[in-house]
Amino acid sequence: MRADSDFVANVLDLLAPWGVVSARRMFGGYGLYRQGLTFAIVADDALYLKADGINKPDFERAGMEPFTYEARNKRIALSYWEAPSELFDDPDAMIAWARRAFDAALRAKAAPKRRKTKEKSGRPPHYQELIWR
Repeated sequence: MRADSDFVANVLDLLAPWGVVSARRMFGGYGLYRQGLTFAIVADDALYLKADGINKPDFERAGMEPFTYEARNKRIALSYWEAPSELFDDPDAMIAWARRAFDAALRAKAAPKRRKTKEKSGRPPHYQELIWR
């Protein structure tokens, strides 16, 4: 999918040799997807790649920062880190970093989900069971 942003279109062109990558508008920016997984976001003409405990040190060594936003007077950091600017001059490096971001997205998807101890109603999980007995 072609984006209506020149910046996003440039990123998609750089990633084209890697395979099908699409961009979808989300929250004032874009999400970049491969095989149905979000592995990157674009906000304010900056590319942020998915990071986790395995590839986050690469971003830290490159002096990059995570994507942050403010909510309820609090700064929230997401698990997406800004891509180094030199990737835009080296398509092979861009694809290598994108692959590691995609791998992080795969690991996040495979990670076990935390179980909630209460239902949305605030009642214990087996509350309905207790009522019917």
